[in-house]
Amino acid sequence: MSTARRGRRPGAPDTRAAILAAARERFANVGYGPTSVRTIAAEAGVDPALVHHYFGSKRDLFVAALALPVDPREVLAPVVAAGADGAGERLLTALLGVWDDEERRLPLLAFARSVLEVSGQHLLQDGFLTVVIGPVLVDLGLDDVDRRLPFVASQLGGLILMRYVLELEPLASMPAADVVTVVGPTIQRYLTGPLP
Repeated sequence: MSTARRGRRPGAPDTRAAILAAARERFANVGYGPTSVRTIAAEAGVDPALVHHYFGSKRDLFVAALALPVDPREVLAPVVAAGADGAGERLLTALLGVWDDEERRLPLLAFARSVLEVSGQHLLQDGFLTVVIGPVLVDLGLDDVDRRLPFVASQLGGLILMRYVLELEPLASMPAADVVTVVGPTIQRYLTGPLP
């Protein structure tokens, strides 16, 4: 007489990969907001509880689905911890520190190029900005976050595009400290300055 096992049925070794694949496709095609953990679970053929087991929250699943070489929330935590004053320069220093690391650059370039594709707009607009950059602005205690976010994102996105994707000179080879000196005050103005 055998006893029945209790608890959640263990997932197959490829369950985590199937969830990530379903999440990437759903986030890219539909966006972060309209995507639910239940829908991702259904597309992966698993129970929603298994998605939470592997990834925790929907935000954690989104960051994992990006397959970035670093969790941007961890990189940006010190920017938030130091407060709004000087946050533009710190934000840019953190961003350049990650992008200038040669081991991290290749997967980041793949992400940046995917954002430039038609389906990639959802990854950036409905996902990355909502899950990563937006909360940074909120945690800094800024007013008008919804109005400030597009300006900050345009500056950071444009910088990434010109420096790393298109490698436009002299920006591409300029030392990071010089980029921060030139661009940091503009980001700071977008963060804390008056908006029209």
